[in-house]
Amino acid sequence: MDLFDAVTSTASGLPAVGAGAPLAVRMRPRDLSEVAGQEHLLVGGSPLRRLVEPANEAARRAAPTSVVLWGPPGTGKTTLAYLIAATSGRRFVELSAVTAGVKDVRAVIEDARRRLATDGTETVLFIDEVHRFTKAQQDALLPSVENRWVTLVAATTENPSFSVNSPLLSRSLLLTLQPLDTDDVRRLVRRAVVDERGLDGSIALTDDAEEHLLRLAGGDARKALTILEAAAGSALSEDGAVPPVPVDLATMERAIDVAAVRYDRDGDQHYDVISAFIKSVRGSDVDASLHYLARMIAAGEDPRFIARRIVISAAEDVGMADPSALQTAVAAAQAVALIGMPEARIILAEAVVHLATAPKSNAAYLGIDRALADVRAGRIGSVPPHLRDAHYSGAKALGHGATYVYAHDQPHAVAAQQYLPDELTGTRYYEPSDRGFERQVTERLDRIRAILDEGSDAGH
Repeated sequence: MDLFDAVTSTASGLPAVGAGAPLAVRMRPRDLSEVAGQEHLLVGGSPLRRLVEPANEAARRAAPTSVVLWGPPGTGKTTLAYLIAATSGRRFVELSAVTAGVKDVRAVIEDARRRLATDGTETVLFIDEVHRFTKAQQDALLPSVENRWVTLVAATTENPSFSVNSPLLSRSLLLTLQPLDTDDVRRLVRRAVVDERGLDGSIALTDDAEEHLLRLAGGDARKALTILEAAAGSALSEDGAVPPVPVDLATMERAIDVAAVRYDRDGDQHYDVISAFIKSVRGSDVDASLHYLARMIAAGEDPRFIARRIVISAAEDVGMADPSALQTAVAAAQAVALIGMPEARIILAEAVVHLATAPKSNAAYLGIDRALADVRAGRIGSVPPHLRDAHYSGAKALGHGATYVYAHDQPHAVAAQQYLPDELTGTRYYEPSDRGFERQVTERLDRIRAILDEGSDAGH
């Protein structure tokens, strides 16, 4: 009996892990030493480590009673919930926010309260996708957290500040899980190939197949092991297969039905292609832009990564020459996260066509960099007195806001007064181009600056 079997025998409610379970389930870590990545959460004495491995009863009682795990898919949220229950011998109950209602939540809490009162059995309540719970469902959890009837572990892929009620979040320890890097996933894959719980040495993964698998996984451990299992099954099912059966790139392709666009192991091709993609968009070559987009999609590049690069390009390269380009890019990024592949390719293509064919300007990008350079060089100066906050007691006695002119009361809603500190008066950070929408911005900005310059001169 291994460690995981031993602890599950004392932690009732944990799912049984049989030989027929998916590879990703069979390879779940048995203790914290097998957890991939998340080193920032696992340092000695950390709240998570104290919760999973309490040194004594006092440490156990001092550990948090409610934890919100926030991170991308496949980073180990469910694994950590299982470990909290398994290594401490607590009873484990899992609810899905997709299917459970308030009645289900209250029934679990009442049962946990009864067990705690009768025989001292502690319960770990794991709620996956807690962001899908309504306010009423989340409110139903509060008494159990406040009274320590359960140890609540809630997992979410969405920002808890927006998706979890403030009362519940304020009573919880928020732990942010980082995306796994390639080496983290590589270690998991290699362990699964040789571990007796996994493939037990029945296959031999070639270097190019491994690299392709890692790229397709995109930092998602569960996805990586699912792909590995499919490829291993394909190889082992061939007639005459004798372990260890080689799993090469062709086998991997057949198993997952994705053609490999070869990126070398050092990642040069990966960076070359994304560089060519961005430069083609910047250069307004829509056909080259779509070509490099297609290469990334065919290679299994994470569509969310591509979408993020498109958003950056919209702000950096298109800018105010076409302000709607950023709106398109952000909408595309949100839609890609919502829809996923293969349909996401259409969304990405639409955004790329918009950006590549749009007029270009990097004026806003250059403007903020110029302003930051001044600030970092110490060119700051004092905020002019008339712009300072005048709402607190004593501010008026200091002259704050005394001569401030309300812009909406002035012609064209432009108040002729000084805004920059004295040391920076007359400085120009933003210089619009003569392209696209910025041509109109230039004309308006010239008139505005003429009015503002009069106000600055009058102030001196």
